[in-house]
Amino acid sequence: MPRITLPDGSTRQFREPVSGADLAADIGSGLAKAAIAIKLNGVVKDLATVIDSDAEVSIITVRDDEALELIRHDVAHVLAEAVQQLFPETQVTIGPNIENGFYYDFARKVPFSTGDLETIEAKMAEIVGRNMPFVRHTWDREEAVRYFENKGEFYKAEIIRDLPDNEDVSIYTQGDWTDLCRGPHMPSTGRIGKAFKLMKVAGAYWRGDEQNEMLQRIYGTAWRSPKELRRHLSMLEEAEKRDHRRLGREMGLFHQQE
Repeated sequence: MPRITLPDGSTRQFREPVSGADLAADIGSGLAKAAIAIKLNGVVKDLATVIDSDAEVSIITVRDDEALELIRHDVAHVLAEAVQQLFPETQVTIGPNIENGFYYDFARKVPFSTGDLETIEAKMAEIVGRNMPFVRHTWDREEAVRYFENKGEFYKAEIIRDLPDNEDVSIYTQGDWTDLCRGPHMPSTGRIGKAFKLMKVAGAYWRGDEQNEMLQRIYGTAWRSPKELRRHLSMLEEAEKRDHRRLGREMGLFHQQE
């Protein structure tokens, strides 16, 4: 019978374990619709997480600070799915959220082009529109290694082998696509929205070691709303206009040797 304490100090008692989604619905239909995750004893968790003991819980919506990290994490997974749908020979490696956005590293022999980014972004919008649920599974370690090796995903298999013995192998699916991930995620791809944009491609060594293979890193930015995205892109544009190296060259003040 978990007793749940909410941020305002009020409590709710349940006769049996309850998920974050059920808790939000118990509080109100509006909150249930807006909920994207929970914070359980200070840790962000999936909305589907089951609460089976006394706990402090808050419901996270898109207005909360944690929402941006969730959006950026989820859109990185959508990027990886889009790339593999368009370029099936590509291996995916890691894809965290970062300040103002996200990236994902890919192993692919052919370099990505600017045109590829536009095609990938369009495929991402399609995946978001499908609104497929993010579903977490826990797999046996050897089963997971075999699964990814059979798919030709040798980087993922290496990551799983290197996980601490006491750590679960956490797998997320979004429709027919599967990835290794600790989570958390929002309930579905549709919650990401449309406020994202792919920015550039760069090189990155596997696990940051120059002795390892060179991968291709696709960077993107993601926000809560199109308005926030436009504001960010405008800020980048203004910063580029004020770049002293470019201005100096254009005004003939100095020449810079690359």
